[in-house]
Formats: sequence, C-alpha cells, structure tokens
Amino acid sequence: MKLVFATNNAHKLEEVQAIIGDKFNIKSLADIGCSDDIPETGVTFEENAKQKTDYLFHKYGLDCFGDDSGLEIDALNGEPGVYSARYSGSRDMEKNIDLVLSKLGDHPERTARFRTVISLFLNEQQYFFDGVIEGKITHERRGSGGFGYDPIFIPESYDRTFAEMTPEEKNQISHRAIAVGKLAAFLKGGG
Repeated sequence: MKLVFATNNAHKLEEVQAIIGDKFNIKSLADIGCSDDIPETGVTFEENAKQKTDYLFHKYGLDCFGDDSGLEIDALNGEPGVYSARYSGSRDMEKNIDLVLSKLGDHPERTARFRTVISLFLNEQQYFFDGVIEGKITHERRGSGGFGYDPIFIPESYDRTFAEMTPEEKNQISHRAIAVGKLAAFLKGGG
C-alpha cells in the first residue's frame, strides 16, 4: 500500500518508516512533487494534522497521513505546544531549545510531555491516532542524536535524554512511535 506522509522532514520520515517497516510504501511530499508550504494554522495538534491531510487529499487525491507533534512543559503552561517548531520565532531548534531553557531557568518543576497526533485520510475517511510520552526537561543539552528537543527531554523511567539514545531505543518508546504503532495496527487490520 502506498501512503504519502505529509512531511519533507527526513528525520520524521526515517522514524516512521523504521516503525512501520517495509510492508507499506511511505512517500514524502518531495516524492510526489509537492513543494507547497502546507498551512499549519490550527491551535491544536489535531487541527494542524488534519489541515495537512485535507490539503494533500484535495490537491492530489492520494491516501495520506500527516502529523503534528510538540513538547508541552507544565511549568510553562503547556508551551511550546503547537508552536514547538517555531517557538523562538524561527525554525532554528538551537534557538528554540535556548528559549525553553532560559524560560525554565532553575524552576524545580520540569515535568513535560511530547505529544503526537496523526491524521490519516484513507478511502475518503479521516482517522486520528495519538501518542504521548511523559518525562522531564534537563537543565542543559545532553547527547548528540535525535532532533528537535531531544537533547533536553528525558522520558519517564529513564535517565538519558532522547538524544543520548540510539534511534532504535527511541523508536521503541517515543510519542511518535506510539502514534505510528496505532496507525500501523489500523492499516494492518485492513483500515
């Protein structure tokens, strides 16, 4: 089965393909010749994920899925949330991480979670799958793997950040792995 993943983020594409395996042929936006900047104007992860699949289905008529993910920090009232990718006003993740660490300072409450919502448009029906992993924010960057906020997020019951884990370790437990696992189970069950 061919599905278009509404992303050109190579890291996300690799993670999803690794989780789903080779039973499904996952194509990126570039693979279908889409270089459009798909709007993400929603105020929830669900709205943003839905915008992506609605856009792709209506423009290309293809079965597709899209996700929106973000980091929610309790001491920052859920920020950066849906603005995670551009929290500092740019898509520069170093600046985004700096802003998070600066805003948190020495605050003792560092609980946070990564959340992913996937919207699937299949056979003209829309479905949603979510994944959440609880954890906490470090005081400084740790590790060189992963991407995004991985160097400052330690998942619950672990003592290493996502950036200190191998991709295989992260893909066993991450928010995206949980949501993609639900998506894969749905697809393997015949949709």
